[in-house]
Amino acid sequence: MSKPVNLPQRLDPMLRQAVALQQNGAFAEAEELYREILDLKPRHFDALQLLGALALQAGRLQEGVELLRKALAVNAKQAPIHSNLAYALNALQRFDEALASAERALALQPKFPGALNNRGNAQAGLNRPLDALASFDRAIALTPDFAQAWNNRACVLRDLGRPADALASCDHALALQPAYPDAWSNRGNAFSDLNQPEEAERSYRRALELAPAFADAWNNLGLAQIDLNQHAQALSSYERALAANPAAAETHWNESLCLLQMGRLEAGWQKYEWRWERSRIKASRRVFAQPLWLGDFSIGGKTILLHAEQGLGDTLQFCRYAALVSKLGAKVVLEVPPELMRLMSTLDGVDQLIEAGEALPPFDCHCPLLSLPLAFKTDLDSIPSATPYLYAHAEAARQWRDRIHAQADTHLKVGLVWAGGNRPHVAELRKNDARRSIAFERLAPILDVPNVQFFSLQKGPAAQQLKSGEWGGRIVDYTEELDDFADTAALVANLDLVISVDTSTAHLAGALDRPVWILNRFDTCWRWMLERTDTPWYPGARLFRQPALGDWDSVMQAARDALAALSASAANVTHSG
Repeated sequence: MSKPVNLPQRLDPMLRQAVALQQNGAFAEAEELYREILDLKPRHFDALQLLGALALQAGRLQEGVELLRKALAVNAKQAPIHSNLAYALNALQRFDEALASAERALALQPKFPGALNNRGNAQAGLNRPLDALASFDRAIALTPDFAQAWNNRACVLRDLGRPADALASCDHALALQPAYPDAWSNRGNAFSDLNQPEEAERSYRRALELAPAFADAWNNLGLAQIDLNQHAQALSSYERALAANPAAAETHWNESLCLLQMGRLEAGWQKYEWRWERSRIKASRRVFAQPLWLGDFSIGGKTILLHAEQGLGDTLQFCRYAALVSKLGAKVVLEVPPELMRLMSTLDGVDQLIEAGEALPPFDCHCPLLSLPLAFKTDLDSIPSATPYLYAHAEAARQWRDRIHAQADTHLKVGLVWAGGNRPHVAELRKNDARRSIAFERLAPILDVPNVQFFSLQKGPAAQQLKSGEWGGRIVDYTEELDDFADTAALVANLDLVISVDTSTAHLAGALDRPVWILNRFDTCWRWMLERTDTPWYPGARLFRQPALGDWDSVMQAARDALAALSASAANVTHSG
């Protein structure tokens, strides 16, 4: 019998050959050799970790993770493998595990820039931007020419609401690596946050020259085109993004908003269902054993649960559909947040009102409120636009009337709201909130109009601005007494007009059929569509739109002129009366 060749003697040359093949880009051949080695010796450390790295390079993340874990089972003392594992787990969005792997790498090798970078990405994924920033800064301190860390750092600076610093960080990454598509796209994001859509567009286009199938850059280009009022172009950018990544929920969602803005409601409502796939909304998706109703089966004699979602304004706008659902012969259970409970008791078509968080009664099917327009195939001509559909409680309204008349005498009575809710922890909402809200001082031209008594309807932190402004004295503030929307409705019922930025109080006034002027940002919310000064959702509403991104001065001037005219005609009526 011939003597068997010593296994290491056979495997070492195979390993050397495989590594040489991998270094020369012959990945398939290298992979074959690594697999042969593992057939002969399943716990061959180098073959496991190198094949794992190859799988990651080829985008086979899950396989890469399994191979690296096997390598670590053989030898857990290798920092680079823990770091590679962290990289793969980040790519799979398993951020908790990624963070643990990065920490293991750093315990073995504290000054390891790659592991610090992977730790930063895990911390960013876990919504810990300050920790992430510290990790990227440490990585850069050790390796100043680490372009990826500069780029990743830009992302967390944006999350921290520091777009100018994010821009500088992108520029640093691009100085090191000019053909870096991700950094060009992130540079565009920073410009977008700085309300410079032309510059944003240029950066996205550069990213796409370098990487024509870069789905995120096409999606972001679409958003910049919305800011430039180029809606048809935005739709084609979204199409390009979806050709590259058909499952991109954010892009489907952005496309739905664009279609709705353009008044293409039927296509828009269908795409709007993608909201439930978005990572930010997924968590709040309600899962019921009962089927979702989208108008696709008969609900006569059945009990349907309609449930509020998203913001209070959305609930105030779309609760109007309860009456239509009731007319189909269904018993309607409506679930709403606590601050809307008393007001919603005045809504037609509701058999049972439930406060969010309370136990639900039995029901046969359900529908979230913002899916009702899809269920009813609502188009521009069939929007259920009859108002009022909500009502102030009569006794409360009478009490306010007595108080207000004493205060306002013969003046025009006008309610004011200048800021929406602030949701700083969500980047996209933070941008919308910043764009739709104004500082109280901005209202100065309106506050100057004679024969008007103003009433604050502003709740939340922005209400504090009244105390510091020189105009505070012009405004009567009863907001401390308003505990829920029924309280606000009773006050609004006694006003001649509400002037509001795009926030829930505007919807309240519209639903009560009170005249409301909406001071609206240029990149308008989809529901106000484009270029209209009216809205089919609220016959009593009038829109004052920014002619360009951030141009509030024109809006204030237009609203001031309209208010002066209204005040003058009201004064004439009083004098001739």
